Amino acid sequence: MNYLIPALILALLVYAYLKKTDVYGAFITGAKEALPMLLQVLPPMAAMMAALTVLRASGALAAFVNFVAPAFEAVGLKRELVPLFVLRPFSGSASMALLKDVFDTYGVDSFSGYAASVMLGSTETIFYTIALYFGAVGVTKTRYTVPVALLAGVVGTAAALLFAYAAFA
Repeated sequence: MNYLIPALILALLVYAYLKKTDVYGAFITGAKEALPMLLQVLPPMAAMMAALTVLRASGALAAFVNFVAPAFEAVGLKRELVPLFVLRPFSGSASMALLKDVFDTYGVDSFSGYAASVMLGSTETIFYTIALYFGAVGVTKTRYTVPVALLAGVVGTAAALLFAYAAFA
């Protein structure tokens, strides 16, 4: 399994050689074409990351999580999973850090560890993805994208909880 990526790269190089393609030239051309896209994507990404950092560092995010936790607990989302639910639409790396915290605190074989794992696999970093892809093509009005994506995140979380409850019943 560790050799899959190098094997694919080698197969690509052999194919390009047989087709007499200038691989290095094509790579350089692709890199040149990617730079303007990077310049379009970077500002929205930086703004989102800065806002998330400010929210976490100020304690506003923790206060918000503590405020909404009772409502989420009423529908079956355990308190330790609420931060994961709240942060997942914004940041994949923050979600992974929270998953590690759940593992360290409750264990990987616990209900919370299992539910957090399935939640992470069933949801998306919505705002990161929207900032990246919409920023790359210059879309400024997301219209229905955000509400539908958030609804999909709620459905993914609900499905994750149902699977976790079924596995631990």
